[in-house]
Amino acid sequence: MYAIVEIAGQQFKVAKDQKVYVHRLQGEEGSKVTFDNVLLLDDAGNVTLGAPAIEGASVTAQILSHLKGDKVIVFKKKRRKGYRKKNGHRQYLSEIQIESIAATGAKKAVKKAAPKKATKAKADDLKKIEGAGPKAAEALVNAGLDTFAKVAKADPAKLSEILTEASSRLSHLVTTTWPKQAGLAAEGKWDELKELQDRLDGGIEK
Repeated sequence: MYAIVEIAGQQFKVAKDQKVYVHRLQGEEGSKVTFDNVLLLDDAGNVTLGAPAIEGASVTAQILSHLKGDKVIVFKKKRRKGYRKKNGHRQYLSEIQIESIAATGAKKAVKKAAPKKATKAKADDLKKIEGAGPKAAEALVNAGLDTFAKVAKADPAKLSEILTEASSRLSHLVTTTWPKQAGLAAEGKWDELKELQDRLDGGIEK
């Protein structure tokens, strides 16, 4: 029996006793975690597909250790601009071992999905911040920064940390002006925001 399950924003094909490296999870080493977003189940050839998730299905695992992945070099360059930036990144990871795959028995976790959808519906469109694409906006929302007002109060270094922990592909983003942009958006000063964004070059104000 195996399942395709979403863990920390990534999809994995898992089976009982399998060890998997995933993005850093909350929880201490030795503790157990349950994942309810099961997209597919295969039980001896009997395949069940979710729409998008299978109601009641869950995967239980144990956190074996927390660690860092291999170093990745992120290099960004703009032609004829004299702009070069080189960063090293080591992704925070967790090693987990799959203990069980259940086709039923997670109805309570499924019911909790309703209020989460309502919260996301009220979130601001953070993609209006220059440099914040869909993935970056999703990372901020998952970290609890789902409105312009919250981003405006955040420290740029903290924003960079959130993006880096979410994905190494987001570590190159320059967040220096994000709080300022978010503050203008929160106050409805869209003309001033547009003027500011016209002055930005690679996320840095000219």
